[in-house]
Amino acid sequence: MFFLSVAAIWAIASMTPGPNTLLSIRYCLTSTRKVALTAACGTVTGTFIWGLAGWLGINVLFQAAPFAYLALKIAGGLYLVWLGLKLFLDLRKTRGGDADVSPARVEVPLATAYRMGLATNLANPKTALFVASLFAATMPVGTPFFYGAAAIAEMMMISTIYYTCLISLITHPAVAAGYLRAKRKIDVGVATVFIGFGTKLLLSRQ
Repeated sequence: MFFLSVAAIWAIASMTPGPNTLLSIRYCLTSTRKVALTAACGTVTGTFIWGLAGWLGINVLFQAAPFAYLALKIAGGLYLVWLGLKLFLDLRKTRGGDADVSPARVEVPLATAYRMGLATNLANPKTALFVASLFAATMPVGTPFFYGAAAIAEMMMISTIYYTCLISLITHPAVAAGYLRAKRKIDVGVATVFIGFGTKLLLSRQ
């Protein structure tokens, strides 16, 4: 159940339309597949960094102050509910606004693509709180040490599979246009899941 919970939550988080996904789409349509894959490697590296920081930070915090688990659980639950509500509010503000994706091909150094993928992931401070919420929900005090390492590996694997599939599919502008047209429905589903998970986290006794 632990690994299934991590997989389900992180899969939803990975597929949430956001800066990392839009960066991959843009590179797919404006540069080569190798560039898009390299940027995705940077994003996965960011996932490793956020996962490692969240895992080690949570463990140290719980050992030093066990009561912090309750505070973090409440903070994480409130954040997830807020995130879901914010998605719904954003949907009301934007009525089917399409992303500006240019079909022109440009040369992008692989090192630059990697840095862009990494920076785009690390530049979002909300990821830190989301990862903390994930570990707080699935790793109560006393969880075996290797579970954290396994969870990080699972997060990286899910991110790798998602971006590989995304980049493989988006090889034509029409495909990206179809994806962006479905963005509104995807956001509704993601917002609903986040609110539900956050509420469950707030109401849980452990």
